[in-house]
Amino acid sequence: MACQWVILDADQARWTEVLEAPAQALREGRLVAFPTETVYGLGANAFDAAAVQGIYRAKGRPSDNPLIVHLADVQEVRKVASAFPAIAQRLAARFWPGPLTLVLPARPQLPRVTLGGLQTVAVRLPSHPVAQQLLRLANVPVAAPSANRSGRPSPTTAAHVFADLGDRIDYLIDGGPCLVGVESTVLDVTVTPPVLLRPGGIPKEVLEATVGAIEVPAPLQPGEHPRAPGMKYRHYAPQAPLLLLEGPFPAVVQAAREELWLAEQAGASTGLITDRAYAAQLSATVVRILGDPGETQAAAAALFDALRAMDQAGVDRILATPWPRRGVGEAVMNRLEKAAGGHVRRVGTPAEA
Repeated sequence: MACQWVILDADQARWTEVLEAPAQALREGRLVAFPTETVYGLGANAFDAAAVQGIYRAKGRPSDNPLIVHLADVQEVRKVASAFPAIAQRLAARFWPGPLTLVLPARPQLPRVTLGGLQTVAVRLPSHPVAQQLLRLANVPVAAPSANRSGRPSPTTAAHVFADLGDRIDYLIDGGPCLVGVESTVLDVTVTPPVLLRPGGIPKEVLEATVGAIEVPAPLQPGEHPRAPGMKYRHYAPQAPLLLLEGPFPAVVQAAREELWLAEQAGASTGLITDRAYAAQLSATVVRILGDPGETQAAAAALFDALRAMDQAGVDRILATPWPRRGVGEAVMNRLEKAAGGHVRRVGTPAEA
């Protein structure tokens, strides 16, 4: 399959002309990768079962991993959801368009493949102007997971998409780097109180200021069906094994030095994903600094590019230092935990922490 790479310039007056062909491709059941404020998405007509199956094939995605349906306008929610409860409307009024996905009861007309076999549909309105324009022109709800091979780090640039899917999609719309850098927050509002299924671009505490208490689900049990993307399968994984350290600064520095020394003795190259404070104390083969200490938004925007950079460098091991679990930092740590496949070492005593 020959992918057409569409590069947009700053002149938005020309976007309608340039995006009409990709929009028509969506209507016709073909696959289009496009930027959102979170990550790049791989889109298909949500009502076209064959087109949506194409998403799963292109990504190598498990069929029970649900998709998110993207809409151009809040009035379109009724096209895919059988109910739009008051709590969802409050959240939509406050956070849409933006990096919030709401899980709602699904209309029976939606193909089961779009729903991942569930009776609910995950819906959001992206705020990226390219995504908004494309969705308006396509005039169909668009199912769109992240535009990467399943399990790989999510794409935050068009180059990331092309590296993973360039021979598997019809169009790639290049809108520059994604500003948020981690996927949307997923909130299930079919239950009371709402349940946070995935931390993301909007922090839990910000949502609670609008709707009150939000619950966090227990980990999935074996055989349990995931209710949102990112709940069941390993995600965001680089090629080299990743170890995430967590704890107070002095203990993490000591543990990191030990890990780096052991790798050096074994003749292994090591990548380090960290902030400037840790980087001043540590040395590794490849170092990617995501920002200053506590700059969780900067870390979110740079994280997936750093993981992919480690693949390009071909390091044998990757070490990651922690970020504060506040604001979008919770999403950063969630992605690092997923990338590590559960290999998280908590260091330091409770008193030190």
